[in-house]
Amino acid sequence: MSNSSSSSSSTSIWVLSYIKLKFFTSIKRFVQSKSTGKQFGPSDIHFDGFDIARISSRDINNNEKVLEFGHGMKEEIIVEDEAVILQRSVKKLHFGSWEEKELAAQEIQRLAKEDIKVRKFMTELGIVPVLVSMAASEVTGRRRAAVKALIELANGAYTNKALMVEAGILSKLPKKIDLVNESTRSEFAELVLSLSSLADTQFPLDSSEFLPFLTGILVSSSSYETKESCLGALYNLSTVLENARPLVSNGLVDILLEMSSIKKFSERALVTLGNLVVTLMGKKAMENSGLMPENLIEILSWDDKPKCQELSVYILMILAHQSSAQREKMAQSGIVTVLLGVALLGSPLAQRRSLKLLQWFKDERQRKMEPHSGPQTSRIAMVSAVNQREAQAGKRMMKSLVKQSLQKNMQIISQRANAGEDSSKLKALVISTSSKSLPY
Repeated sequence: MSNSSSSSSSTSIWVLSYIKLKFFTSIKRFVQSKSTGKQFGPSDIHFDGFDIARISSRDINNNEKVLEFGHGMKEEIIVEDEAVILQRSVKKLHFGSWEEKELAAQEIQRLAKEDIKVRKFMTELGIVPVLVSMAASEVTGRRRAAVKALIELANGAYTNKALMVEAGILSKLPKKIDLVNESTRSEFAELVLSLSSLADTQFPLDSSEFLPFLTGILVSSSSYETKESCLGALYNLSTVLENARPLVSNGLVDILLEMSSIKKFSERALVTLGNLVVTLMGKKAMENSGLMPENLIEILSWDDKPKCQELSVYILMILAHQSSAQREKMAQSGIVTVLLGVALLGSPLAQRRSLKLLQWFKDERQRKMEPHSGPQTSRIAMVSAVNQREAQAGKRMMKSLVKQSLQKNMQIISQRANAGEDSSKLKALVISTSSKSLPY
């Protein structure tokens, strides 16, 4: 008895899969014939003597139905409500009124969210171009329903994302951000974030189509989630070196530097800046920014954000490398004291980077203190005893000032250091460091 039941269940599943497959094929054939101008109505969609267009919820009696096929075989199968809703929604999306299209988009969103297999099948029914055209609607409800459905269809499906871009979804993005409400901005930003993952593939993605949209949202939006989506999309674009030029041209370096000073956005902004700084355009834009290097030096003092410290010192290292002008600019902004704190209390990676940067400042200081070339003997012989005493007094005074500065810096660092291991690091630093070995 159990074997018979198992066999019947397997046959029922097979028949249901067969019905679904034939439904998808028939709808696709209908859409193709519609595009060629052939007169073909929704009521004509059928196969094997079975009229798909007549399936509805009233055909389901206790979730069971007996279907008769061409060979006269009768099979009792379970007809799922989801399959019926999908069939009805696709029909309404193609042939229904605007109100019916909106409701159909909502159903497609729900079904796509629940089943990834259905999500992949749906795009074969030609629904993406319809949803893309709805996304450009001026009616808020209709537009939001379409965008939400597209978000679910794009989730984890590369082919679906490519179809959306080919259908022109990027050209449908709002041009005037101020005229769009916050919910719509957030949904469009989430969709762009999903589509931006195509940047790291062979699929051609024109970033110039949606960079103005992302820039406008970062400047005007007040939603944390919306800005997070935009920053994620910018990061995806920045992983491709060819995108550096459009990113810099749209003024995103200064925007990202501003956002890096906000702790909840800092890491996303810094990791994108880290990708841009390795390019010639990105590095030049940061060097010329009025926010540099103060913003990044401030981030070095965030003890509760070790990842941000690592990214910040990484960017500073690239800017300071082989650039005495940038090192001088950083030194005047007080970077040395902050780097000492990171070298003591930062993460292992931040410590290594800070020590390397400190070594560059030390070498820079030593080069400045080297004597001028040429004979010095005659000049020394002309110095009188009085002048020698004054010079010695000046040296003692300078040593005293350096010592006081060192003690003050150590007090600041000591207050931030933990007892035990950290205090031992401080003692080791004091013992092994003299006023001559410090860069400033």
